[in-house]
Amino acid sequence: MLKNISKEQVQDRIKFENPWWITGQIEEDYNEMPRRLYFKLFKPLVYERDIRRAVVLMGPRRVGKTVMLYHMVEDLISNGVNPNKIIFITIENPIYNNIALEQLFLYAKEATGIEDKSDWHIIFDEIQYCKDWEVHLKSLVDSYRQDKFIVSGSAAAALKFKSNESGAGRFTDFLLPPLTFHEYISLKGFDRIIKPIDIKWNNIKVEFYTSTHLDELNKHFIDYINYGGYPEVIFSKKIQANPGRYIRHDIVDKVLLRDLPSLYGINDTRELNSMFTTIAYNSGGEFSLETLSKQSGVPKNTLKKYIEYLEAAYLIKQVKRIDQSGKKFKRDNFFKIYLTNPSLRSALFSPITATDELMGNLVETAIFSQWMHRDKFTPWYARWNNGEVDMVGLDAHLKPMWALEIKWTNRYFEKPNELKSLYKFCIENKIVNPVITTINVAGELNYRDLNLQFLPSSTYAYTVGKRTLTLREEENGFM
Repeated sequence: MLKNISKEQVQDRIKFENPWWITGQIEEDYNEMPRRLYFKLFKPLVYERDIRRAVVLMGPRRVGKTVMLYHMVEDLISNGVNPNKIIFITIENPIYNNIALEQLFLYAKEATGIEDKSDWHIIFDEIQYCKDWEVHLKSLVDSYRQDKFIVSGSAAAALKFKSNESGAGRFTDFLLPPLTFHEYISLKGFDRIIKPIDIKWNNIKVEFYTSTHLDELNKHFIDYINYGGYPEVIFSKKIQANPGRYIRHDIVDKVLLRDLPSLYGINDTRELNSMFTTIAYNSGGEFSLETLSKQSGVPKNTLKKYIEYLEAAYLIKQVKRIDQSGKKFKRDNFFKIYLTNPSLRSALFSPITATDELMGNLVETAIFSQWMHRDKFTPWYARWNNGEVDMVGLDAHLKPMWALEIKWTNRYFEKPNELKSLYKFCIENKIVNPVITTINVAGELNYRDLNLQFLPSSTYAYTVGKRTLTLREEENGFM
């Protein structure tokens, strides 16, 4: 006769996962890890009690969600919360298979020996491994009104869909993205080489950031492109020596071979892997279903689903096209796809250098990845028969309001007449201040009817990441 896992075994595991019940603090290894800059935004959601909601922490694998949760535990303890009333359960652990969330909560409370009925903090890590988690979590929020539930999961879009569908008014979503270049510089302690400046954009002074040591910043930018999306990697020379092994195994393989198949019922993981590899190698390129099918060997009718899955795992982002006059196409036959993190490509194939022929594509990927952290911004690109503009921002009426050309060269500062596509697009759409990125040249040029703003790619990427965090802090009342 087969034996079942006993309640005592489950409770022993829960005790193991909650050492602060005995020590009064989290393990030193976690406490020594630097706090992500997004922790400041996440923390108030956990302390919020006026509105009865669970907090759903979303994001791709290895960006620091679990570490942030441990930092949250330490913050709660330091602010006077009883350590024995903070419960941490990793749903991914097989010992919890087929045990309902409420039952786990009751087991954990019993294991603490505390009989208080309210004011518990309950953390469920990797919640996506609990079937119908959103239904169970909603029930917990409704049933245990004096307790705070915090959950995390790695399939961001899939979690968000279920959160919106079943948790309306009961869940607050928080997306933790890969590291921005601004966060990378901050965590590595290189803020000393950053300085603020004002630039003129659309006749308005805009705060921007540059560097006192631009060559040094560019070296860090290349390191960020190769290794910088994941907190664990940027502090480990051992992982950087073999990033392919770490990222392929812990991030790509787990997502492609386990997470997505289990969440979506994908049968042919070889097809999915083939398509992702094709996209990763060509990040920033323009695709069509026909060309992507031919290159990857995946049937067209399957491709759309796979793209949706990879976006759900926050590995890629699809960017749609507008034409020369800024209008959307009736049929989305062509689109660009970017990795959400440039270091994915370097790990899958090989790290790159400043002179690598693919550097331009990865600089473009890195800059797009900074913009992808903005919830309320959707990037576009413009493409027509004989021209293209890398990134376009549309206003609320879907009219082009700014244009960006991403380059890893200084030549266009000397030869602005070669920016024919950008000039044509800006004139037609009445954009007077387009931005062009460079390697290390900054300055303004008046070219015909345009005021061209040239900025180094590294400082532009830093500024977008920094500004994104600032905007989120302002929205949440920190400024």
